[in-house]
Amino acid sequence: MIENDPSDDLRRLGEWLTEAGLELWVVRPHAGDELPADLEGYAALVVLGGEQQAYPLPDGSPGAQWFPAVEGLLRKAVRYRVPTLAVCLGAQLLATAHAGLVERSPSGPEIGPGVVGRRDAAENDPLFRYVPLIPDVLQWHSDEITELPRGATLLAASTRYPNQAFRLGDRAWGLQFHIECDTAMIADWAADSTLLADLGYDPELVVAACASVMADVEEVWQPFAARFAALALGELDDSTMRRGLPLLGH
Repeated sequence: MIENDPSDDLRRLGEWLTEAGLELWVVRPHAGDELPADLEGYAALVVLGGEQQAYPLPDGSPGAQWFPAVEGLLRKAVRYRVPTLAVCLGAQLLATAHAGLVERSPSGPEIGPGVVGRRDAAENDPLFRYVPLIPDVLQWHSDEITELPRGATLLAASTRYPNQAFRLGDRAWGLQFHIECDTAMIADWAADSTLLADLGYDPELVVAACASVMADVEEVWQPFAARFAALALGELDDSTMRRGLPLLGH
C-alpha cells in the first residue's frame, strides 16, 4: 500500500482489508521510504490519495519526485494482473500511467458527500456488480481525470465529473472518490483547508455533512473492499468477466 500524503492514510480501508484477511505493508515515500522495484511476492497494490497533482508542475517536474516510480508500479500491476485499487490521486496516477489525461477540473472542486451513478458495464465487473446503482461517496478533489486511458472500462460517473470509477485490464480499479476516510480525517482536512475558504464553505458544516453519510459509505464500500481482498487472496470467482480481451501493456 502506497501512502502519498500523511494526511490521507489507509484508515477505514486498511481496517476493512485487514478484516478480510490481507496483511498490509505500507510504504510512505513522502517520509523517505523506498518503493519496491516490482510487485513480485505481493498479492495486491493499493495507492492512496494526497494533495499533490498527478500531472507535471509548471517546470515540468512530477507532482512528487516518487510519482514516476508509482506510475511504473501501476503499469506493472496492470500488465501482470496484480489486483490493484487506486483512490483519488491514486486513480489519477493510474490514469496518467496509461496515457490518460488529468487536469485541474474545469467544473471546479468537488467537496463533501455525494453520489455517483453506476454504469451498465459494472454488471460484468467482479467488484462493482454488487455496488448499488447510486452509491454514497465522499469527494475532496480539485483535479479531474478528463480522459480515461485507451481500453479503460468506465464503471461509475456523475453529471459534473464523468470519470468517477474505472477499470484497466481485468484487475485494476481507479476510484476518483474517497472510501477510506473517517470523520476525524475529514475534520483534519477541513481545519487546514484554504480550498474551503476560497469556496466560502463553512468547515464545520462540511464535516457534519460528511459525518452524516459515514455509515452509508461503509455499508457500500466495506463489502467492496472485502471483495477486492478476496480477489487478491484468490478466493473470488471472477470467471463472469469476459476472457480473451487484450490487456494494457500486452
